[in-house]
This record gives sequence, structure tokens and C-alpha cells, in this order.
Amino acid sequence: MLVKTTLVETPRRKHHYTPEEYPKLEEAAIYKSKYRDGEIVPMFEGITNHNEIVGNIFAHLKFGLRGGNHRVYLGDMRL
Repeated sequence: MLVKTTLVETPRRKHHYTPEEYPKLEEAAIYKSKYRDGEIVPMFEGITNHNEIVGNIFAHLKFGLRGGNHRVYLGDMRL
């Protein structure tokens, strides 16, 4: 006899953190995260290859655009 079952995920109540709580939790955390609207959202850890690629692209753009009226920013810059 074959029985088909469906798993239903029960929504979990999310904890709303205050801006004051976040730095303390981030300092003690084993992974990097960001604070967004009361939620602490885990960030994917950068891997060496990715960081090298980003660094190389940044350097080429930075040096290639020097002398002009341009600025190059990394992805974690708030404009």
C-alpha cells in the first residue's frame, strides 16, 4: 500500500530584535549577519575565490577610471 503524505510547515513566530540588541548578538555570533527591520538575517560567508575576484575587478575599475570624475565602490557600501 502506497501512502502519499504532505508535509505542512507551521509558520514560526519570528523574534523582533531591537537595534540595541543586534550589535551584542552579532559580536557573539559564529556567522556574519545583517539587521533588517527587526530581523537578523544570516549573510553568506565569502569564500576566498569570490573575494579575490571582487578585489581584482575593483582594482581594475579603480585604476582604469582614475583621473576621471568616477568613484568605484564595493557591494557593501551604502550610498
